[in-house]
Amino acid sequence: MSEAGMSLGVQALIIFGTMLLFLLLGAEIFAAIGLGALVGLMLFINQGPDHFARSMWNWVNSFTLTAVPLFIFMGAMLAHSGVIRLLFRGADKIINFLPGGMAASSLVASGIFGAISGSSIASVAAFGTSVLPEMERLGYKPSIAIGSVVMGGTLSVLIPPSVILIAYGAYMGLSIPRLFAAGLIPGIILMLLYIITVVIIAKVRPDLCPPKIKYSIKEKLGGFIDIAPALFILTVTLGSIFAGIMTPTEAAALGGFLSMLLALVSRTLNLTNVKESALTAVKVAAMLMPLIFIVKIMGYVFNYLGTTEALAAFMAGLPLGKYGILFVIFFIYILLGFIMEGISIMMLSLAFVAPILTMLGFNFIWFGVIMVVVNELGLVTPPFGLNLFALHAVVPKYSIFTIAWAAVPFYPAVLILLTLLVAFPKIVLWLPYLLF
Repeated sequence: MSEAGMSLGVQALIIFGTMLLFLLLGAEIFAAIGLGALVGLMLFINQGPDHFARSMWNWVNSFTLTAVPLFIFMGAMLAHSGVIRLLFRGADKIINFLPGGMAASSLVASGIFGAISGSSIASVAAFGTSVLPEMERLGYKPSIAIGSVVMGGTLSVLIPPSVILIAYGAYMGLSIPRLFAAGLIPGIILMLLYIITVVIIAKVRPDLCPPKIKYSIKEKLGGFIDIAPALFILTVTLGSIFAGIMTPTEAAALGGFLSMLLALVSRTLNLTNVKESALTAVKVAAMLMPLIFIVKIMGYVFNYLGTTEALAAFMAGLPLGKYGILFVIFFIYILLGFIMEGISIMMLSLAFVAPILTMLGFNFIWFGVIMVVVNELGLVTPPFGLNLFALHAVVPKYSIFTIAWAAVPFYPAVLILLTLLVAFPKIVLWLPYLLF
């Protein structure tokens, strides 16, 4: 190896070694990444810590990223307004004819609520609190009930508005409305695949589900009335974005106002609920913003040193073909999902993956949706699956292992969707090109 190559390898080893050291010492992931980036800045680029402050203001002072806490606030307010119970009740009346009807209903309700909140954790926590106990009371066994709730939460990261797609778009400088449009059809397909999974489970193991509740025609029609408020807010929010009337941030602010209005109508609007919803939004933003900034710094360091370019050239030169290399990237993502949570994996890897995708000619809008689908598996795989911990926090009587095992039958649905999106990219790209 040449001296320059050896120097580049040693520099990367020192930076990653610093990150690994602080991770082993128990530091938060953004802090460990930040310390590694600081070492790179000071030792190899001759820039001091003041670069952090200047860069933080330039990168985090983002109108686009303001949409993240606003969408989280909207979802939290709707959870307090009782809209989840209405969604679940309405969906159950409409699709109760399916085997495992209530489990399938929870997936439909999760898809609609996830489209409003944009947060997987918020969806799982809310449904674990309100829907899971109801399913247990009616006789659904924990395996199918837990599986539908914990997997339903993954729909929130794909069906727009998605917090992770906003973070991806902000980092990559992509159009958020295009990303939202790209995630809509795959999100609906995944919800249908989850429902098919429930039907198959209920057919194979009918003992897991109680006898169906019979609803009259009038009650079934009433189901559409139950889901109407949530669908109205969703339609107004996404419709204003897709029509070009509002930016995602403006639409999120409108959605927050409408959620408060719905809470007022349902007589659940009070100072406590508003404060709790705002605090939830602040917590999510406080977790996400430092991570985006720190990873930006790390990407800057590796780009300056030439590490990302060297890695991209190496990967592109492998005799695997473009889709073989893409499979390797997916495989690495899935492996990392066992030890890190999804959004950290995404943010940390983009500095290295983006140049590879550019060399291979892949579309970044398409890859953003693909990466979200891959990360969905990370949300439900131990030991760091966030959905597992979110459900365990609200239903502590079930262990992380029990929750994770209940999610396993749904894994094939995610893999089927991933295969479809790779084989037929137009599933992702058709709607963005149609609308924009």
